[in-house]
This record gives sequence, structure tokens and C-alpha cells, in this order.
Amino acid sequence: MGRVAGAAFATGIIFIAGGNAALASSKKTNVAATSGMASYYGYGGRTANGERHSAQAMTAAHRSLPFNTRVRVTNKANGRSVVVRINDRGPFVRGRIIDVSTAVADQLGFRKRGVAKVDIAVVD
Repeated sequence: MGRVAGAAFATGIIFIAGGNAALASSKKTNVAATSGMASYYGYGGRTANGERHSAQAMTAAHRSLPFNTRVRVTNKANGRSVVVRINDRGPFVRGRIIDVSTAVADQLGFRKRGVAKVDIAVVD
């Protein structure tokens, strides 16, 4: 459930999440959808793509999605959702599928708890 595996083909990318495959075109349109646990982080260092991390930015870390991919993250408990940009790698904790910035955790309503069950889907 928590793992997203991908394989590149000439027509796009196939993401396998929880046994379901979805074909993503080169436009990255709402396909690679998966569910799992999200956490948040806020440190002052550099992200994997070289940017300085900002806790106020609408950004996130994902293990395999390309940098600058836009992803809709939806909190399953309250239905709140926000679009974030992937600019870092992680999370490196088993069972988690995405790490979001502090501002995203605030908007999704799980900062106090620290983690939340979420759906993620790639958007344009």
C-alpha cells in the first residue's frame, strides 16, 4: 500500500500503487493516485533539488516523483486538500508516502497530530 513503483515507457510512466496500475502520460495528468500516511517537516537546510527549504512554502518530499511535479494531497479525515510541488526526497520512514511542509500540514489540519491518512494524485 505505501509503495509506489514506476517504470518508464515510451508513452509515459506506469505507477503501481497497492496492486493497481495507472498509466501517466508525459503531461502528468491526475493519474498516479495512491493512499497512505503523510507527515510534515520543517528544517532550515537545502532540499534535494538544491532549494532552501521553507516551512511556509506549499512543497513536499516524495521518494520517486520528478522534481516540480504538482500533486494534490487530500486529508481523508476532513476532506481538505491542497496542491503542492515536489522539491525534495523522502519520506524515509516506513509506511509514509509523502512529507509535506509545515504550511501544508496546517492547511490540511494535521500539524498538531503530526501524521494523517491522505490520498495523493498527480495534477497538471
